[in-house]
Amino acid sequence: MNPFKAFVINQDENRKVFSTLTTLDPAQLDAGEVLIRVHYSSINYKDALAATGAGKIIRRFPCVGGIDLSGEVVESGDARFKAGDKVIATSFDIGVAHHGGYAEFARVPAGWVVPLPAGLDLLEAMALGTAGFTAALGVVRMEDNGLTPDNGPVIVTGATGGVGGLAIDMLARLGYHVVALTGKASERDYLVGLGAAEILLRSEIDFDKTRPLEAARWAGAVDNVGGQILHWVLATMKQAGTVASIGNAASFNLNTTVFPFILRGVSLLGIDSGYMGFPTRQRVWDRLATDLKPRRLAEVTRVIEFDALPDAFPAFIDGKVKGRTVVRIQA
Repeated sequence: MNPFKAFVINQDENRKVFSTLTTLDPAQLDAGEVLIRVHYSSINYKDALAATGAGKIIRRFPCVGGIDLSGEVVESGDARFKAGDKVIATSFDIGVAHHGGYAEFARVPAGWVVPLPAGLDLLEAMALGTAGFTAALGVVRMEDNGLTPDNGPVIVTGATGGVGGLAIDMLARLGYHVVALTGKASERDYLVGLGAAEILLRSEIDFDKTRPLEAARWAGAVDNVGGQILHWVLATMKQAGTVASIGNAASFNLNTTVFPFILRGVSLLGIDSGYMGFPTRQRVWDRLATDLKPRRLAEVTRVIEFDALPDAFPAFIDGKVKGRTVVRIQA
């Protein structure tokens, strides 16, 4: 192998984070049983925080960014994979403490690698990426907790984000009545196009006045924002409702009461897509290739070239991105 292109995140002597497109030698790759020629990666909010230093995401410097990757196995020391296999690797320590997907090659532990399911190609896998896996894991966990379309409507907060939009599409495909909660009135048509049956604007709700229990409205909820909004969601759940807590775009704090849990039997499910292992990881990816595959995945996905990556992050930090962004590392 010759030296290859990589996007490396580093820290200077003043602990200021900086990142550059550079080249790496194959000997600089981290340990792992599977060497992958990376075709695609993606940009998640977490990637933008890491690359810009806006969040304390990187746990070791230097580190190749990119928490997602898809590609083709070059060589493998694990019998489960062989050269030529198409694979996905997301989450775990990828892109934060282990060289990630923003490079033409990656070497990762075999336990982090998922065979590409029939029904997905490598580009679609990254259009989904961690965001799609997280949304699907939330849906699967809620289903396992008894949620069905007959139970009633499901609300999705942070609806225009990557996870939120994919969750709306997945739930609508399964037959749920989906309500999208957003602060962006201008995105009504976009959300309806994804499958939202109703749009609820944050400006229509005074979250400061949320009582311990409000009128019961939702059988299920996918929450991407945390804070006051999650408190309101919990207070408005139906009897035996189930909430998937996925993100903290607004706040990681939760000031609520026990009443939704002890008076309505509400379940609050923590969705940890980062370290969810097998067989659940494979089960979720298999469903992403079948009944949970978003119907409008291509429509909400844009593809950028590797060289454009450094300029793409500020829009994510500023909250100006909707849908999914895939990075073409090499054809």
